[in-house]
Amino acid sequence: MSLKVLSVIPLLPPLYILFQLILCTDDSVDRKIDSEDSGSANDAATTTTTTTISSVGAQLLLFLALGILGHVGTHRLIPNIKHYMLKRRICGKDFGKKGTDHENDDVPEALGIVPGAIFLICLMFCLVGFATNHPRKLLDLNSALLSICFVLFLGFTDDVLEWPWRYKLFLPSVASLPLLCCYEGSRSVVVPIPLRSYLMNDGKLTRFGELLCRFVVVDENADGSIVNLGTFYLVYMGLLAVFCTNAINIHAGINGLEVGQSYIIGCAVLFHNLVEIQAHSESRENHEFSAMIMLSFLGVSLALLRHNWYPASVFVGDTYCYFAGMTFAVVGILGHFSKTLLLFFIPQVINFLWSTPQIFKFVPCPKHRLPKFNARTGLMEPSTVMSGKREMVNMTLLNTFLQIFGPMSEQHLCIALLTFQTMCCTLGLYIRYNLAQLIFDY
Repeated sequence: MSLKVLSVIPLLPPLYILFQLILCTDDSVDRKIDSEDSGSANDAATTTTTTTISSVGAQLLLFLALGILGHVGTHRLIPNIKHYMLKRRICGKDFGKKGTDHENDDVPEALGIVPGAIFLICLMFCLVGFATNHPRKLLDLNSALLSICFVLFLGFTDDVLEWPWRYKLFLPSVASLPLLCCYEGSRSVVVPIPLRSYLMNDGKLTRFGELLCRFVVVDENADGSIVNLGTFYLVYMGLLAVFCTNAINIHAGINGLEVGQSYIIGCAVLFHNLVEIQAHSESRENHEFSAMIMLSFLGVSLALLRHNWYPASVFVGDTYCYFAGMTFAVVGILGHFSKTLLLFFIPQVINFLWSTPQIFKFVPCPKHRLPKFNARTGLMEPSTVMSGKREMVNMTLLNTFLQIFGPMSEQHLCIALLTFQTMCCTLGLYIRYNLAQLIFDY
């Protein structure tokens, strides 16, 4: 199956809703009819409502156009920049080609700097149109630009200097500070219905609720359904930024996987944003902000994927992984849907939890845990490491897939993992819109 077909599949659902919003067909007509039934006294309200919907459609059309321009610019610039990378010896070998005629070919690295730079340019143009209609979000947009710009710089220096892991964990938390300082949303969380009885019973705090109140605030007027986390909520969002920037970087190593998984997550985020915009939710403005960012992100990511797809002519490096992760953290935090965002990171969460023993050195962890390429069969096989006198398979989702489904080509392995990513994002959306109401009051 070609890349063009594969890339269209996750993009079709958000594009369908996007064009509905741009054309403003059903919703504007229904609202106008309702207003006319109420009499001429509501004419002013009718005009205002129709204008607002048309304005949203016009903005989304502008953001879509910038995303397309970002895609074209990134696609054309990458071939030029990769020659400069080769001149500066910012390149590496493809471990998936060992034993073939291409094992000694130099592949330019850190090409994530190109989509990152084009993305920032697109956001600067978005700033003009978005801030005019949403002046309250100007601070959010500037803090988003600052955080993404910082982490893009961090990723590029990591590709060049190879930072130790302790810096990779610390510096993204510094990059998230502009987001946290500008965050003006609620710091409260809704307690799942089955757990509320552990906090309050018969209108009084339980012992556990009293203990919890030493650290956070349990809303007694809401019968324990709301807990204000205060500073702990900011800590949680800082950890979210660290997780997002490193989770994609850990779940990587074969052609197309880093960009592919980010592209699919981006499509799921955009779909969620557009559904909320179409439903006129209370947080509609926040979702418009997120959709603006996602359209440019998807444009530049799809262009990079064309060059990073098997056989890759460029490597994206930590530059793209950090840039993509921080972009998701930005929309999750400033768009106020961080819990929903985590539902789209199910494969990354699984990979992180499974990799924990090796990441924290409880078991031996080699520098590279990539699947090994068998030049005789042309297939990828699980890589191993010696733990004491025992040989064990490296604990990554890539190797686990090869253990379960058997050896396969690098391209087929990538497609299998991206299919799993798509299924998990679909499951996340199903949980958000169908199962969440069973444990929350919405």
